[in-house]
Amino acid sequence: MKKLIGIVAAFLMLASTAFAETTIKVDGSTTVLPIMQKVVEAYMKAHPDVKISVSGGGSGNGIKALIDGATDIAMASRAMEQKEIDLAKSKGENPVQTVVAIDAIVPVVNPANKLSEITLAQLKDLYTGKITSWKDLGGEGPVVVISRDTSSGTYETWEGLVMKKERVFPGALMQASNGAVVQAVSKNKNAIGYIGLGYLDASTKGLKVDGVAASAETAKSKKYAVSRDLYIYTNGAPAGAVKGLVDFLLGPDGQKLVKEVGFVPLN
Repeated sequence: MKKLIGIVAAFLMLASTAFAETTIKVDGSTTVLPIMQKVVEAYMKAHPDVKISVSGGGSGNGIKALIDGATDIAMASRAMEQKEIDLAKSKGENPVQTVVAIDAIVPVVNPANKLSEITLAQLKDLYTGKITSWKDLGGEGPVVVISRDTSSGTYETWEGLVMKKERVFPGALMQASNGAVVQAVSKNKNAIGYIGLGYLDASTKGLKVDGVAASAETAKSKKYAVSRDLYIYTNGAPAGAVKGLVDFLLGPDGQKLVKEVGFVPLN
């Protein structure tokens, strides 16, 4: 009888192992979020034994979660800073960067705004508070400046490429996501904001920058001035179930989904 019980117990243990689910946690950039959501949906459909949770709290939050060992994959719309890499290594983590797509940050205004293009210098003047009226740019009414919050990789990229390391002025209305910027600009005829290319739709109007419109071609060639790579970070080179997801994302099916959600595939 004891032998039979032992056999049954061993069988149950093997069965539970065979049917155990693999879980992966992904956190970070709201810019990368729609890419990852689409990829994860397709990947889990093909791999029902893998369960993946995805949340977007900003690049800074995703990177912090990776440093703290609280996520398997950090999505980021800017590169990790050296101080973040050093902190991660001090905690036994080894952040490895993988480029997954290309993006353009597009300044957007309300469709009622007559403006169709703008210069980098004018954008800087708007976001430092030097320009406060649309009259200075051939329009009318006060300017309402919408910005991403400081935990956002999009904010940091904007600060580097447009602001040239100057800070966005305190009068700007800070938003926690690309979607929130779209909503704020679409509801205010005097507003200007900036969003990732994949969030551009008819509810806002994208502006040319220095005469160049944001597109897959101009972002990839870097002809468009506010272009950038989009990343994921893992602790060490992707391995196991995480490698399976990353390989799918970088493969033809994953990169097709990158294009479907409005961003620029690598190939």
